[in-house]
Amino acid sequence: MDWSASTWWWIAAGVLVAGELATGTFYVLMLAIGCVFGALAGYAQISFFAQVAVAVVVGGAAVLTWDRKRKRGPGHPKPAANRDINLDIGEHVQVDGWNADGTARVPYRGSSWNVRYIGDGAAVPGPHVIAEVRHNELALRRA
Repeated sequence: MDWSASTWWWIAAGVLVAGELATGTFYVLMLAIGCVFGALAGYAQISFFAQVAVAVVVGGAAVLTWDRKRKRGPGHPKPAANRDINLDIGEHVQVDGWNADGTARVPYRGSSWNVRYIGDGAAVPGPHVIAEVRHNELALRRA
């Protein structure tokens, strides 16, 4: 049985997709896209060298495009401010008064918590939003 070059490209793409599923590395999926274009070039009956060139150019361009897009996007918040990790982020609390150093004690979830004001301007009593959880202290901004 003599397989065509496009068949080998499809096998390579399948192996790369399986590798991406096993590792979670999205860049491997971009290389698989290059192999798909190599297979399409194989269907066009162009030389094997041209097929490799198409696969390298498309796969490389996909990797570079994805990398630039990822770097330009917003970064992940630090764990202390990440709502995916800490469900207290974004919750509201009422501050009745602030100490001179920007700290206070507030009731939250049935307990008394130390809070620190990290917002802009002066700390004033009123409703605030939890921006971060720093060990046993809540960092607040105005609501």
